[in-house]
Amino acid sequence: MSKQTYRVCFCFRRRFRLTVSEAPAEIKTLFDQYSENGLMTLDHLHRFLTDVQKEDLTKEEAQAVLDHSLHDFRHLSIFHRKALNLEAFFKYLFGNTNSPINTKVHHDMNAPLSHYFIHTGHNSYLTGNQLSSDCSDVPIIQALHRGVRVIELDIWPNSNKDDVDVLHGGTLTAPVALDKCFQSIKEHAFVASEYPVVITLEDHLTPNLQAKVAKMITETFGDVLFSPPGSECLKEFPSPESLKRRVIISTKPPQEYLEAKAAAEKAAAAGDLKRGKSLAPDEEAWGREVPELKRAVAEDDKVIELDEEESKEEEDVEDVESKSPQNVAPEYKRLIAIHAGKPKGGLSECLKVDPNKVRRLSLSEQQLEKASDTYGKDIVRFTQRNILRVYPKGIRVDSSNYNPMIGWSHGAQMVAFNMQGYGRSLWVMQGMFRANGGCGYVKKPDFLLTAGPNNEVFDPKHKLPVVKTLKVKVYMGEGWYYDFKHTHFDAYSPPDFYARVGIAGVAADTVMKKTKTLEDNWIPAWDEEFEFPLTCPDLAVIRIEVHEYDMSEKDDFGGQTSLPLSELKRGIRAVPLHDHKGEKYKSVKLLMHFDLV
Repeated sequence: MSKQTYRVCFCFRRRFRLTVSEAPAEIKTLFDQYSENGLMTLDHLHRFLTDVQKEDLTKEEAQAVLDHSLHDFRHLSIFHRKALNLEAFFKYLFGNTNSPINTKVHHDMNAPLSHYFIHTGHNSYLTGNQLSSDCSDVPIIQALHRGVRVIELDIWPNSNKDDVDVLHGGTLTAPVALDKCFQSIKEHAFVASEYPVVITLEDHLTPNLQAKVAKMITETFGDVLFSPPGSECLKEFPSPESLKRRVIISTKPPQEYLEAKAAAEKAAAAGDLKRGKSLAPDEEAWGREVPELKRAVAEDDKVIELDEEESKEEEDVEDVESKSPQNVAPEYKRLIAIHAGKPKGGLSECLKVDPNKVRRLSLSEQQLEKASDTYGKDIVRFTQRNILRVYPKGIRVDSSNYNPMIGWSHGAQMVAFNMQGYGRSLWVMQGMFRANGGCGYVKKPDFLLTAGPNNEVFDPKHKLPVVKTLKVKVYMGEGWYYDFKHTHFDAYSPPDFYARVGIAGVAADTVMKKTKTLEDNWIPAWDEEFEFPLTCPDLAVIRIEVHEYDMSEKDDFGGQTSLPLSELKRGIRAVPLHDHKGEKYKSVKLLMHFDLV
């Protein structure tokens, strides 16, 4: 008798059908309150915008909101000629016009540059890590399109010593020509914002090459370049308004290249090699390229100075310059509008405020942390007139970043970030600079700009009382079904989403909270409320993330955004989410309610 073989087939039915997005119960109740016979007329909408959304709008402005909404929905069955029904009202709330923040430039732009936080890049020419990635004008263009206003270029003699390259010195980064970077800055400087672009130059050039750079700058930028009268330091910085569509050069005054090089080599010989040899992971994950970077350092067998070399070279600038006045390139010096450098005599001398001139000082993130313990109020006083630039410490070879709040709470205008990667620190930076219409300049809070009767200034270490409480309600989210592949989160079922909401701010205010996880739902309706007591709301940034719970692996990323609390609109708002790099999704957004009491 022959044997028969039976094959058993287990079939898994994929469940990806999308349920229709429905207004939460609270939205339905509000609609009932502000409508009549199922329709929200102009008068109803005006009352809703005033009472719930806390908008100070005239009836004419409310009419514009209604007209815009009716125009958007004219092709739908829900369209009504003069009023909104529930479905149209819900779609308006979830629509692109119901932004959670002010989208226009509205800060006073006539104060000195030192009165603003400025969107600042670090090593803006690098395409990836700090040791072996290519140098290019592409990341410069990308940064300018995202509203970055300070571009950093490290300039070195090329291999023939007859022209100038941009590269990260002492590393394996492949160079890009300086003139190419300048040309790209000229073409893209004002795509995202009309306000000034500052080019900070980390200068490693001989005087003859400095003269060549001066000619290059003059020919490239022409009348767009802001050059101060004479070659001395400015007595006060001009305003962003007065510098619209202008380019500004900031660097240390020229000095003899060989002396600077010798100083750097001497410091390296003193045994400070840990930045090149000890590549210990930091708070943010390094990424997959770290083993390759370690090998690259070992093979090259060079002392990796990274950004500490800038710190060393800025020291004793005035002393070096006085020894070698015959070596400076006067035409180069005349182009420097924002003078940089560390005066001789240590940090207490660096932070002295000169009533007759203003300047820029650079500190690494760990130098600032150390200085803040002893000189916190001195730093705040310095930044009321002068510019402080903070840059990532040298071991961040993966282009990760640090907590920007340390710099901001001390008044630092240029908190320089690596824009090449992504991570929560960069998301907070992007959130801060969504303020003031995303123009790249955010007016500092008054407490960082003013002094008391006895010249007392804000003390960042002083423990403050709670002054406001932010109430956040997360109603629901939608859009993943359209922006992600249907198998992206789970091969056989809809995703299991949860949201995280919190505050990035001073230490006392920083916290994250989490909703419950909702299983198998493309349109999660969490309907959860959180409260955040705030001691320093003017510096707070709201952080929002969505993740998909995964039982066996790392939870999947479902979007993020950060919003400046100073700009937050109260009421029910549609909050668009962004990807890891800060690019906005087409459809993914949350419906949330904000109140500040």
